[in-house]
Amino acid sequence: MKKFPKNDVGIIFGAGISGDQPGKYLKDRLDAGIQLYKSNRINKILLSGDNGQQAYDELTVMKNYCFRNGVDTTKIFIDYAGFDTYSTMYRAKYIFKIKKATLVSQEYHLNRAIYIGQKLGIKCVGYSANEGEYPGYKYVTFREYGSIFKSFFDVLRNREPRFLGNSIDINGISNYSKEDKR
Repeated sequence: MKKFPKNDVGIIFGAGISGDQPGKYLKDRLDAGIQLYKSNRINKILLSGDNGQQAYDELTVMKNYCFRNGVDTTKIFIDYAGFDTYSTMYRAKYIFKIKKATLVSQEYHLNRAIYIGQKLGIKCVGYSANEGEYPGYKYVTFREYGSIFKSFFDVLRNREPRFLGNSIDINGISNYSKEDKR
């Protein structure tokens, strides 16, 4: 861990929840990001995921998990419209003003996330959250080929995400709300 490069921000991508708990993919991503934070490899965490429906709220699960595992809430930023990897990276650049980041995800996903980030002008490194066996890993690895193809065209046409919103400077005050459900 000490040899892993330091970055101010770590971006953790949403990956599915089960009720009010993170699924296996997401738990491992959160644990990896928390480990980077606790070992001073990142100073802040941007959580990005799907919050599009009342009944499905990855971000509340993600931020509560980080809080329960010792991450200072003033160091947690929330991207409520990270509906796909491209939207997350685009919003990281243009909404959160991120220039450099550590991307936290499973190996199958990291190359695409880094590609998108670099094409958008974010200097990024990937940190693998792979821990043990994953249900459906062969399927998500296969599905990744279609996602790579889509991301190539997203970058080519400089697609704007469906939701942009107001700027939230990653060097400013966290948008983590203590009023949200825990």
